[in-house]
Amino acid sequence: MSAATAPVGQRIKTARRRRGISQAELAHPELSDSYVSLIESGKRTAPPAVLELLAEKLECSLSYLVSGVTAEQREELELGLGRARQALDGDRAAEARTRYAALLAGEAIASLPHLRQEAELGLADALQACGELDEAITLLAGVRHRDAAQMPAELYASVTCALSRCHRRQGDLTAAVRAAEQILAGAVRPAWSEEHVRLGAELLIAYAERGDLLRGCQFRGELLAAADRLGTPAALVAAHRAAAVLAVESGHGEEALAHVERALAAQSELGDPSGLNRLRVACAGIALSARPADAGRWRRLLMAARDEPATGPAGAAEEEVDCAVNLIRAELLLGSPEAAEGHLAAVRDQIEHLPRDRQAEIRLLAGQTMAGLGRRREAVRELAAVAAWLREAPPTRRTTRSWLAVARILQEVEEPGDSVAAYQRALACMGL
Repeated sequence: MSAATAPVGQRIKTARRRRGISQAELAHPELSDSYVSLIESGKRTAPPAVLELLAEKLECSLSYLVSGVTAEQREELELGLGRARQALDGDRAAEARTRYAALLAGEAIASLPHLRQEAELGLADALQACGELDEAITLLAGVRHRDAAQMPAELYASVTCALSRCHRRQGDLTAAVRAAEQILAGAVRPAWSEEHVRLGAELLIAYAERGDLLRGCQFRGELLAAADRLGTPAALVAAHRAAAVLAVESGHGEEALAHVERALAAQSELGDPSGLNRLRVACAGIALSARPADAGRWRRLLMAARDEPATGPAGAAEEEVDCAVNLIRAELLLGSPEAAEGHLAAVRDQIEHLPRDRQAEIRLLAGQTMAGLGRRREAVRELAAVAAWLREAPPTRRTTRSWLAVARILQEVEEPGDSVAAYQRALACMGL
């Protein structure tokens, strides 16, 4: 049995024997040898003050008596966690995943719940960045279930938000909504914090993608009111960005643009140029759907965002992909498949490392680009890959739109049989 898994009494006995100290030599006005014997046998639980006294007399760290982990081991774990976080913040997600997994594989961290939880949540972030959503969901769900009673409300909301987002990115919108509603739709609502607003924003986007627009519109008012009461830029950004997504899905383009402007204005107050640049890329994507006739304007904004030097490493790779994808969309709206192909080249090398839904989105744009260039065979190949993913994906508004896009492009490249089959799949997604 290792020190980390041994009972506290066993660790006291081991430390005493290593020092060659008898129970009697631990004598103290508040600590008799019989009391020490009861603690070592596990018949009494030593309070913190007694453990501190024993650690002093045994010349060992309090950390060792409490957890079986020495001060040196704890310091090494904390350094390891720092290195893993640096890797993740530096867009080295695979390295971060390896580092977090190695820490969790060791025995020592199991006795330090706070550090173990930090490592697990860090690993979940790394898994998401690597596109391994199944593994991230399993880990987040396990942490949430195990630590629910000990988690502060804000952390519980943050973990739930990540879990809901993973389900949504997988296309399991029912699970995404259910996870968020467990906190936000109960009879007793939590006090709104920034983390709860972020969770609410995730729920609102899930409503929008699921096509639950009535419920989304009802919840949107509550979410925006909560963000206004908090008044913090982070809360306002999350709420208005989500409201913009809902407005686009509801066919209210001008309302979506108003929310985009509110989100950008709030983000500018944070003094975070990198964060503002990321939001501009995301908002340009929303605006391309809300007002496609202004694709030239959004293209200019995206080009400026792409050329803006990064002031922070975190999320740079994801931002690069988002920017390239939105530039492809803008160029296709402007009737410039040649320019779209140039932006497509910027993400070709990364596509295999992205979540499958993201891969399908890019391949669909690639198919549209190849069709616009008259490269029929390449277009069909890209669309076949999209269709393979769509056949496995749950039926949602997003998959319906994707099937319709596949059908239209196949019709354009004169593949009538496959085009009809794609239209039928779209109808099936709509329950028709």
